[in-house]
Amino acid sequence: MQQDALLGLKKVAFLSLLPNEAIESLALKAKCCTFPKQTIIITEKDETDSLYIIISGKVKIFTSDNGGREVTLVTQETGSYFGELALLANEPRSASVITLEKTVCGVISKVDFTLWLTEHPDVTLNLLADLSEKVRQLTQKVKHLALSNVHERTVQVLYKLAVRDEHGNFFIQRRPTQQELASMVGASREMINKVLKDLSQKGHIEIHERTMILKIPF
Repeated sequence: MQQDALLGLKKVAFLSLLPNEAIESLALKAKCCTFPKQTIIITEKDETDSLYIIISGKVKIFTSDNGGREVTLVTQETGSYFGELALLANEPRSASVITLEKTVCGVISKVDFTLWLTEHPDVTLNLLADLSEKVRQLTQKVKHLALSNVHERTVQVLYKLAVRDEHGNFFIQRRPTQQELASMVGASREMINKVLKDLSQKGHIEIHERTMILKIPF
């Protein structure tokens, strides 16, 4: 499992250029944990402080209100990490994290990561640059939520989920449920249902059992 942690750490952007010895020393501090699909790893306002490196799998990071309404902040896959804010401040978790499929994480405690960081200070600038990019992306999302209508946001989210084939067509390999899409867009499931029906009737999307083909002007 330690070898899995090592391979996972090498895929993390702010660690990728480090010498093997430095990454190996961090891998020794990582505890590999396997989480089944739809497992809550972190709950918003938790008093925990570990860093999670995604070795394999996929997670959704989201926030919710007292009424249970959710907004997806980001989805992350192999080579990504979460829980980093707890390394910088003694504050409760700012968001929840749930697995979208079976996921393996390397879990590193704040104490161990901080000690390792003091031994490899050059990493700090790389980490700050990575965090700055995350802040930029979240700022764009907030702007997007504030200034776009539900129809526009839905179309943009669909294109973010899509891949392009050799013929230039856009398609989504694993079509999200309406509830998942509502969480990503920041709208109700009922509103997403109306938007998808409208797009389908206009011939802008083709909805299949597991996939979706996009033909929306964008």
